[in-house]
Amino acid sequence: MNEAKLFEIIRAPHISEKGTRVAEKHRQIVFKVALDASKDEIRAAVEHAFSVKVQAVRTLRVKGKPKRQGHRKDWKKSYVTLAPGHDIDFTGVA
Repeated sequence: MNEAKLFEIIRAPHISEKGTRVAEKHRQIVFKVALDASKDEIRAAVEHAFSVKVQAVRTLRVKGKPKRQGHRKDWKKSYVTLAPGHDIDFTGVA
């Protein structure tokens, strides 16, 4: 897989209360990913972008909410479990 495709798979980290809780307890990081991304592609993208070892990947599709002026788009969420000894720090604080 080419490098450009790997960087298109991961859209953003999904920061929430639940995401913070699973990060502390289970070494899992939550990402918003492309709708057509497979688990193997997500694993390769995270390992390449952050130089970590991924132990497992779980995915789910989140349905967009209906709003007054239309409808939000569906999106895909990925729970990435990191191998022991690996960590990703998004805060940038040393």
